[in-house]
Amino acid sequence: MRAASRWTNLSPPAARQGAGGTIEAIVNIHEAKTHFSRLVQRAANGEEIIIARDGQPLARLMPLPARREDRKFGLESGHYAIADDFDVLPPDIQAAFDEPNL
Repeated sequence: MRAASRWTNLSPPAARQGAGGTIEAIVNIHEAKTHFSRLVQRAANGEEIIIARDGQPLARLMPLPARREDRKFGLESGHYAIADDFDVLPPDIQAAFDEPNL
């Protein structure tokens, strides 16, 4: 016979400080399936949630890191110069590429 679940109503008696300084709540896997949307919202709000089966932690539901801003091209424009012959290889190196594979 399976042991009764220790946690109910998404407000577990066991909560602890997470690695990132957020509160970790522990919920059993059945509650996680039943209230998945609520748990995802809590995670999106910064809470870490541990999903357990028979009291053993299985997974962690946590917020994604903040999205970085897209890079803006051209910020260093005019600070560097590229030689006119940048794409031209010296003859000896070009010859090594032109030789058939051995």
